[in-house]
Amino acid sequence: MLDMRPGCECCDVDLPADVPGAFVCSFECTFCQSCAEGRLGGICPNCGGGLVARPVRPTALLGRHPASTRRVVKEAGCPGG
Repeated sequence: MLDMRPGCECCDVDLPADVPGAFVCSFECTFCQSCAEGRLGGICPNCGGGLVARPVRPTALLGRHPASTRRVVKEAGCPGG
């Protein structure tokens, strides 16, 4: 099951699990659409893999399968920032 991390690693904007707009790589590094498509050009700055749209977890399932609360933010920021 995906972690569904709560924020963008670059800009720390909130990324609720039940709303579209988050992008992930195969290691679940998580970015907002603006950072993923803009400054990162669709490539994860951590592993070099491609970023794809993260699926939405239905709100009704968040009670039984909650999203992660652990925020990951790059201290040095992301490339192009």
